[in-house]
Amino acid sequence: MKFENTEVFNFEGALRGMRQPMQSHEKSDSHYWLPNEHIEKYEEMCDDDISWEPYYIGENDMALAQRLVVGGSEHAKFMRQIFVSVDITAPQFWWSEADTYKVSTVANSSSKMHKLASTPITLDCFDLTGFNRSLCLIDPVNIDMVSMSLVNYLEQMRLRYLKTSDRAYWDELIRWLPESWLQTRTWTANYAVLRTIFFQRRNHRLVQWHQFINWINRLPYAKELITLEKK
Repeated sequence: MKFENTEVFNFEGALRGMRQPMQSHEKSDSHYWLPNEHIEKYEEMCDDDISWEPYYIGENDMALAQRLVVGGSEHAKFMRQIFVSVDITAPQFWWSEADTYKVSTVANSSSKMHKLASTPITLDCFDLTGFNRSLCLIDPVNIDMVSMSLVNYLEQMRLRYLKTSDRAYWDELIRWLPESWLQTRTWTANYAVLRTIFFQRRNHRLVQWHQFINWINRLPYAKELITLEKK
């Protein structure tokens, strides 16, 4: 599972909106980071894989934001305006679960219909994270043969479809494509959705959800906003 091209944006707009109900903008103490300001905090939050325009959330704004966050989603509406975009490469079975979160999320995926037949099918096209050969009911020595037999079968169907354009080969390819098939989607969400996902999936059995949680923890102000719990 991979996370690439992560972008986080609109802290300024979200915090400005946070103060609209009470028109308390004069109490706001946040701003874009100035050179050599809050160096330790800045370095702690900077991740080479995550793009964002560093925005310093002041003590007043953070205190209000955290009161609203622990008060519930109906109070923390500003979290819906902190946006995240990321390219996620994950297996089909994980995407099926991630599709549970349809509110305030959008995904554009690489198309099986248009692109499945365009590149060779190999083991690298599948997610084998956590695969434990010792737990297989098939002899561990033979499980690799079974896997390669399926991969080779799929590749043969792909090649025959390209050669003949016969829809029957395409249908067979789709029919036998395993749930571990990797697909990349450009996925957008917001901090409110990520907070919901964090608390609902942090103890999930699937290792891919733990990888997703680890990605959430790397986002700017994740500890202060997304994963914050009531004391």
